Amino acid sequence: MEVIATDKGVPALSGQCKVTVVVEDMNDNHPGISIKSFQSPVKENIEVDTVIAVVSVSDKDSGDNGVVDIRIPENMPFKLRESSDNYFELVVSEPLDREKVPEYDITFTVTDRGSPPLSDNETMTLELLDVNDNVPQFPQSFYAIRVMENNAPGALLDSLTAYDPDLHENQYLVYFIIEREIANTSMSMLFSISPENGKLYALKTFDHEIEKEFLFHIEARDSGVPPLSSNVTVHIIIVDQNDNTPVIVSPWRAHGSVVEEKIPRSTDKGSLVSKVIAIDGDSVLNSRITYQFLQVTDATLFSLDQYNGEIRTMRMFSYRDPRLQRLVVVAKDNGEPALSATVTIKLSTVETAVKAYSDMTEVPLEYDIFSDLNLYLVIGLGSVSFLLLITILVTIVLKCQKPKSSKAAPPCRNSVVSERNSFADSTLVSNDAYWYSMFLAETRKGKLVVRQPAPKGSRYIVSSLPRSTGLTETSGSAPSTLQSQLHLQSGRDELRK
Repeated sequence: MEVIATDKGVPALSGQCKVTVVVEDMNDNHPGISIKSFQSPVKENIEVDTVIAVVSVSDKDSGDNGVVDIRIPENMPFKLRESSDNYFELVVSEPLDREKVPEYDITFTVTDRGSPPLSDNETMTLELLDVNDNVPQFPQSFYAIRVMENNAPGALLDSLTAYDPDLHENQYLVYFIIEREIANTSMSMLFSISPENGKLYALKTFDHEIEKEFLFHIEARDSGVPPLSSNVTVHIIIVDQNDNTPVIVSPWRAHGSVVEEKIPRSTDKGSLVSKVIAIDGDSVLNSRITYQFLQVTDATLFSLDQYNGEIRTMRMFSYRDPRLQRLVVVAKDNGEPALSATVTIKLSTVETAVKAYSDMTEVPLEYDIFSDLNLYLVIGLGSVSFLLLITILVTIVLKCQKPKSSKAAPPCRNSVVSERNSFADSTLVSNDAYWYSMFLAETRKGKLVVRQPAPKGSRYIVSSLPRSTGLTETSGSAPSTLQSQLHLQSGRDELRK
């Protein structure tokens, strides 16, 4: 730009100069943002580093006023990447999950570097498409369902509803029982499950005494492509009801509920008279039996254990007690309501436990029950007695066969030589040529028998001393008397052994 200055003189004089005007920029223009491309919606399983959008930025100002910065909110699974001058790409930085965040509102903010800085923003919404990436989930991993026995067929047992966080067909579930056979019976014949809502039904009436529990699996499968499924374990417990009446099995009754028994009138106090045993087909508390008297002729004469059913005498019978006693025992279970059974016991007291016959023949007592314990006792006693007898016989044989040298002694005055093979009870006979052992015994006539060595030429020799005879009495010669004393002393030592 040129500037000319002229005065008013004659002639006029003028001058000129060149002027340059510099206009400084002011930050008076807002930066701009332009979305060139944007992909929405996208599948939730989109890969990381995939470009979702391309944006460009601009500012009409110059210098720092025209330099633009762009950013997006933090804590988002995206990032900006500069591709060329003033062009940026929006890419996925982390895996996406529609079940956690179904869509994102992404705001692009541009700011220049002027003073003061100016900014602008643009928002776009990114929607995520569902993918069948979630398996159905049951609230519990194990179901224990208690079913009372005698249930009605078709009764609802429980509702096993699973949850799938996917959408549409990916969350549409179908339920079914995984087939399993128990005793050639399929689970589908015992139970049924609704395929739409997972409600479980019983198809038959259950009996706890026959079927106590069932264990099987239920599967929930979605309709996605490919389909996903999960299963859960179901434990059906058949709960017992008090539907069985106690049955009395002892004392045994041929007909009706009356039992006739006989007991000696001399029975001691505390003796076992009878024992009532009842069984119950139920279980746990419903099968617990207690016993009590319903009727009793004399309450002071008998006692009943409420747990084992034993009837015992509380005292001995007296002449005032009637010979016929009537006891009515009730066996009651612990169910609700309680069920019971009764038995009537007619006790007849007799004078003796053994029947007497006119010919005085002894007849052994006959017992209705010969217990195993008595049998074992008899066998044991018989075995011990047999072994003891064998031991005694072997000992006697060994002692009789043991050789022992002995000198012949002259017979005493009471010696009797006999050729007979048998003697009376007051004598002792030996068939050996020499008696090497001594025996001292008391006979029925009160004599002491002493064995002595037999002299040569004699077959039998027996020496007998009366009990009143002193040991110091001589009988003809001193050696004979001394020898008798020695034999007597040896016999005593043998008996001590």
